[in-house]
Amino acid sequence: MSAEDVEKYETEMELQLYREYRDIVGQFSYVVETERRFYLANGVDVQVRNSDGEVFFEVRMTDAWVWDMYRPARFVKNVRVITFKDVNVEEMDKPELRLPEDGPFRPK
Repeated sequence: MSAEDVEKYETEMELQLYREYRDIVGQFSYVVETERRFYLANGVDVQVRNSDGEVFFEVRMTDAWVWDMYRPARFVKNVRVITFKDVNVEEMDKPELRLPEDGPFRPK
């Protein structure tokens, strides 16, 4: 396999991952960024820990999706991450459910 083939494969995998993200992002309440990964989750708990003067973060997530093109299964019921860098947690806006105007459920 040539370097060009590997690059093409990785580009296709990244595009597939983006499409999956786009399709499922609305099902989650939080976006979580750690030093190594990006997650979508419906439950997040971040605890600051201290051990022998070292400060680190313990992040627990429930009903999560992991942005990682090399994982065979990106949906995870429970995740526990230990990180020594900052953790960014954002709550996503949940717009109200909107029905298509031209669909069978439109108001009359």
